[in-house]
Amino acid sequence: MTVLTKVNKVSRRSIEKLDLLILILETIDLNGIDSFYALSNRLNLNEFLPNKITIWKLRNNNPLRKSYINNNIKSDEFDALILITVEMSKYLYPYIREILNSREDSKKNPVVWNDFQKRFIELIKERFNINSMRVKKLLNQTENDGIIIKSLLMLAFCISNDGNKKLKNFLVNF
Repeated sequence: MTVLTKVNKVSRRSIEKLDLLILILETIDLNGIDSFYALSNRLNLNEFLPNKITIWKLRNNNPLRKSYINNNIKSDEFDALILITVEMSKYLYPYIREILNSREDSKKNPVVWNDFQKRFIELIKERFNINSMRVKKLLNQTENDGIIIKSLLMLAFCISNDGNKKLKNFLVNF
């Protein structure tokens, strides 16, 4: 595994932001969890992410989830999820660009953006605690546009050189 700067304890907010980015990727890739697991095998992260259930349990450290559990995610596990997120972003980059372009040019071609946003909201309703005020903000179409665009831009940004370091810096420091 690529060495990233160690963080003593992963904050709840960092886990929340990373899980949201992963959810954005799952919105694009209908086989998201299978793709994540395949990437973990390809990147030799089996020590940290031995199966799909482990990935699911780590993501459930997000306090916005219906099935929230507070297990104090380990730094190595967090780093593994970051590496998979970056690799998945590289693979899905053409789709990320298409979604962003569709949003920018919503009068000419709103279909891609609208389909993406509809699926994103479905996943939020399915997996997150919809009684939370922060989740309600994600479900509000006028407020979630900015969150979605910022997340898509972050995923596009992290495909560059040292993307895993850039993404970790974003998750930990902002």
